[in-house]
Amino acid sequence: MKRLLKSFSLIINYKTFVITALAVLSTYICSHLELTAKFPDMLVGVAIVFPVVFSIGSAYTRRETALQRYADFKGHAIAVYYAMRDWPSDKTHDLPARTAELMREMLVAMKDIFKTHRSPQWVENERIMFERFSRLSRLTMELRQHGVQSGEISRVSQYVSKMIIAFDNMKIIHHYRTPITLRAYSKVFIYIFPILYGPYFASTAHEYATALEYVMPVLYSFILVSLDNIQDHLENPFDEVGEDDIVIDADEAVALLAHENGKK
Repeated sequence: MKRLLKSFSLIINYKTFVITALAVLSTYICSHLELTAKFPDMLVGVAIVFPVVFSIGSAYTRRETALQRYADFKGHAIAVYYAMRDWPSDKTHDLPARTAELMREMLVAMKDIFKTHRSPQWVENERIMFERFSRLSRLTMELRQHGVQSGEISRVSQYVSKMIIAFDNMKIIHHYRTPITLRAYSKVFIYIFPILYGPYFASTAHEYATALEYVMPVLYSFILVSLDNIQDHLENPFDEVGEDDIVIDADEAVALLAHENGKK
């Protein structure tokens, strides 16, 4: 129940009640001034619902792609860790521990990057992230000192390369989202549509009981603004505001590696 209430609080917020109040006020004024009109219902679907549903579908697809890239990043990072642990014939070294710590630092840096927007802070966080990629690359070269052949080192370097590609894909997903013009168009119509439809709601008020004459403006406002809120929460899959966002948990990943190492 608590989670359900939290979900409702994310899609029904102050914007919902503001637009609903304005739509009811518009309907009330139009009713008293006898300003009525029979607007076509299909206009709502063509002008608002279709673009918003398209935006939600696009944002969801982008989130799924980001999840795949995050899984690629973690999978190749774990492969690098296992290579550091198992491939050297000389086991008297601290490469696994250093790799695990570096992985934790990279995941923390990634989380910091994707919670910010393009800014000087973003540039600094990105620089830190690539400095850690550089450290990981240098770490793979130390395998040569512990009996690992050049071909195997080359394979580990490919894992590192795939980690960089996965990170860059996630960065592009973070930067390039739903077209700004489409989002602006949707928001403008979502916020003004229930108000402009005041004459239509006033014209249909006589079809309902007195206590229900404002049901239609309330329903229209709640539905449209809720759809917009859902799209907003899916737009950035890394901000950890919505319940469907991607959670980057560095400690969980490192704890799993520590458990596996303890079993070995």
